Amino acid sequence: MQAFTRLTATAAPLMRANIDTDIIIRIERMVGSAIRGTLGQWCFGALRYLPDGAENPDFILNRPPYRDAEILVVGPNFGCGSSREAAVWALQEMGIKVIIGSGFGDIFHNNCFQNGVLPVILPPAVVRELATEVEQSQGTGRVTVDLEQGEVVGPAGRRHIFAVEPRRRLALLQGLDEIDATLRRDAEIRAFQARDRVLRPWIHAVGAGA
Repeated sequence: MQAFTRLTATAAPLMRANIDTDIIIRIERMVGSAIRGTLGQWCFGALRYLPDGAENPDFILNRPPYRDAEILVVGPNFGCGSSREAAVWALQEMGIKVIIGSGFGDIFHNNCFQNGVLPVILPPAVVRELATEVEQSQGTGRVTVDLEQGEVVGPAGRRHIFAVEPRRRLALLQGLDEIDATLRRDAEIRAFQARDRVLRPWIHAVGAGA
């Protein structure tokens, strides 16, 4: 997983409430053996494309400079709905690295951290303020997200503090998914197993013979 420390980039406001994982990526796009690497083109498909397959010019991520946005400023309850990790994969493949909102679907929120996307939670009024600043600048005003300092700086220069659970923060800063984080504690795990074999040999004997 790629580490995340600090990003200054174009942000796109997508303030519609309750954008669920089915809007982010439809279930029928999650078929076949090569899902990863193919989902970006279908991200927000129902919003992004017209019935004839042409791009919808009214959808913000189809318009420059938002087309190249790496940060989304979103409405409440973003990523609600079914627990599909592919929703995060699709956003990543569109180039999204940070999502700023007032709240996220619980499983989507967890999947973001597991895949190196930073979900930033700020008060609703602050999220609306950031969206307004981005809109007023027509996307030319950059947003900075600094995970080390725990702050977001909007186009107007105002700073907003955010918090991330320490374990998840460290994992993102170091680029560790759950498997990588576990492997880093390999010596502790082996030491525990060795002690446990002495204290409870019958458990390991049964396991060995199973």
